[in-house]
Amino acid sequence: MLNKSSHIVPNFFDKEKIEKVPIRDGYGKGLVKAGEKNKNVVVLTADLKKSTRSHWFAEKFPERFFEIGVAEQNTAAIASGLGVSGKIPFISSYAVFSPGRNWEQIRTTIAYNDSNVKIIGHHAGISTGADGATHQAIEDIATMRVLPNMKVIVPADANEAEKATMAAAEMWGPIYLRMVRARTPVFTTKETPFIPGKAEIFWGTNGSKRPKAAIIACGPLVYNALLAAKELEQSGVETIVINSHTIKPLDRKTIVDAAKEAKAVVTVEEHNILGGLGGAVAEVLSEECPVPIEFIGMKDTFGESGNPDELIEKYEMGVQDIKKAVKKVISRK
Repeated sequence: MLNKSSHIVPNFFDKEKIEKVPIRDGYGKGLVKAGEKNKNVVVLTADLKKSTRSHWFAEKFPERFFEIGVAEQNTAAIASGLGVSGKIPFISSYAVFSPGRNWEQIRTTIAYNDSNVKIIGHHAGISTGADGATHQAIEDIATMRVLPNMKVIVPADANEAEKATMAAAEMWGPIYLRMVRARTPVFTTKETPFIPGKAEIFWGTNGSKRPKAAIIACGPLVYNALLAAKELEQSGVETIVINSHTIKPLDRKTIVDAAKEAKAVVTVEEHNILGGLGGAVAEVLSEECPVPIEFIGMKDTFGESGNPDELIEKYEMGVQDIKKAVKKVISRK
């Protein structure tokens, strides 16, 4: 059943009628609002201001917008200086370039110095689609969460991206925000709670039945997890669905409590199953509550060109794949 406090849209299960909006639109709106609230917010891009929706900020605050050009490494280095000088720089590019191409600069000039920089990796995951494997970042969560001082947040939809962007501007230190490219369902509302570091239970039992598995997801695939939970409920399988939008720091308490209650866990992410959300959850549970775990995500392979929805299905991250993983993990209890 839906967790009413989470304010999921009423028609979330109607895949045809639910509104679909690029998550980067939420980022662009949040950026403008953050700029209106704090004059120290500045934005840098690497020749991708329209693709990353940074142009909305540039149009409103041209004196606080910097086009660096095709130079992601320079972008990170310049931002690091701004971040230790009282500014709040947001740097925007495709995730394969930032943090892909400029990871060393992010490590040494931003993370090492605890510079107040917000790194936005756009077009992440395989739903980048026709651009193919070279532009499908499937390892960025892993490479960023390993950096000391770095926080990692993966918004589930455009509404959450707007909230995450505004929250990032108010938090000190390096933050990585991960955005996919495709138009994705907007299933949260303006009132849906969003607190960095606090996972939200979007689907839960009514208290009379113990859940048989906890589904822990991030990004747009939280939507697939909810659809899977609804179909599983109809067949008598109760689950919990947790939106773990913050990968680092992970909400250990919510995840451990869910694992203790359900005794089985499935993680869901549009990322390599090595080192991402699944790895982070497994690390925590191995210490505090060892239970059977199944991982939904890219299974240590690169993607390919194709329609985003078809790629999600091909690489076994669809609703039916999540249902299969839930049934498999339950059988291992």
